[in-house]
Amino acid sequence: MREAQGEFSVALGLQIVSSAMLAEIVGFIRTFDHVTGREAWQAAARREAPPIAQPRRREVCFFSAWDFHLPPEGGFQLIEFNDNGSGFLFAAIVNALFYEATELARKKGIASPPVVSAFRETIGGLVEREAKAFFGERPAGALLILDDPESLQGGKFRGELKLLGDLLRERGWRAAIGSAAEALWEGERLTHQGLPVAFVVNRSTDFFWASDDFAALRKAYASGAVYVAPNPFTYATRSDKGLMEWLSSPDRDSDLGIEADERRILSAHVPETHVLRADNAEMLARRKADLVFKPRRGFASHGLIDSATVGHARLRRLLRQGEAYVAQERIAKGAIQVEGRRLWADLRVWAYQGEILLLSGRASRRSDRLDLKPPGGWLPTYVSHAGASLRS
Repeated sequence: MREAQGEFSVALGLQIVSSAMLAEIVGFIRTFDHVTGREAWQAAARREAPPIAQPRRREVCFFSAWDFHLPPEGGFQLIEFNDNGSGFLFAAIVNALFYEATELARKKGIASPPVVSAFRETIGGLVEREAKAFFGERPAGALLILDDPESLQGGKFRGELKLLGDLLRERGWRAAIGSAAEALWEGERLTHQGLPVAFVVNRSTDFFWASDDFAALRKAYASGAVYVAPNPFTYATRSDKGLMEWLSSPDRDSDLGIEADERRILSAHVPETHVLRADNAEMLARRKADLVFKPRRGFASHGLIDSATVGHARLRRLLRQGEAYVAQERIAKGAIQVEGRRLWADLRVWAYQGEILLLSGRASRRSDRLDLKPPGGWLPTYVSHAGASLRS
C-alpha cells in the first residue's frame, strides 16, 4: 500500500512506542477527559463560543485523536486534539499490512496491532454503543456520513468514508454519504435524498456550521432528535486550539476546577500556548523563533504561518482582520530514516472514553510542518511489549 488514490502516501518505515510511554499517555488522555468533561471547564469554554455551541450534548466521538510530538530528549507533548480526525481506518489497515508483510511477529517485544477485522468490529460496536446511549436502542432512521463537498469529490480520505459506510451497512445500518447541503429538515425530521436520518457521523471542517449549507443540520441538532458527533459543543469544549492555553497554564485552574495532580500531568505534557490578543502580540513577536503560529480553528496545517515572517505589525494586522490565531511552543519531533532520507515523525493516539483503540503516526519531509509526500506519509506504528497485543 504505497499510495491510495494517488494522494494517501505510506512511509516504508516504522515507529515503535514503549509500553511504559503508552501507559503514561493513557493516564494523560484520561486526565484530559476528566478536565474537559467538568461543568466548570465546559461553562467557561461555552462563554467564548457561538450560540450553537451553548447547549450541552452527550455524544462522544468514536474517532477522537490526540496528536503528540516525541522530542529527541524523551517524553511526549500534546500538540492538538482532534474530534474529527481522519485516517482511523486507513491507519489500522497500514499497521496490519506492514506488520504482516515485514514479518514483525518474528521480532520479540513488538505487540501485534489490531487485525483489520477486529478493528472493524470495534468501530461498529462503538457506533452501536453511542446509538444506544443516545436513543436507548438502535434508531429506525438511517446513518449519514457527512463531509464537505470538496472533500467528498477529491479529498484524501474519501475512500475511508466509503470503507466506513460499507462496514456499517454490513452491520445492518442504512448508511449514506453526503454533504450538509444535501440534507433537508422536513417538519420534524432530517432527511438525505428522501431517507430519514437519525445518526450523523460528522467529518465537516465547518466546526460551528456557519455556512447556509448547514441550515437543515442546525435545525435537526436544535431539536435534540438527531445524534451528531462531533458537533459544535464537542468542538467548543474539547477541540478548539484556544483551549490549549488553559491546559498549558495554571492561571485559571481554580476557575476551571483543575486539581493539583491534574495540573502536574498537564504541565508536563502540554506545551506553552497563547491565544493571540492585543496585549500579548508584542511578546509573541519577540519570541517568534520559539513558537509556531497556527489558526485557532484551522486543520491539516492550513493557515500555518512561517515564524520567520511573523512580526508585531503582522500580528496586529491579524487582530484587526479578526483572524483568530494561537502561538504554541515549538516542540521538536523525533527523526527517523526512511529509504535513505531523514523524516520527522509524530504520534497519533486514537481513544474512546479513556480506552486506547489504535496508534498511528505520520512521517513528514519537513520538520516544521506536515509534508507527507513520498518517502514520507502515514507511518506504521506499534507498541514494544513482550506479551499480548494492544487489543485482542
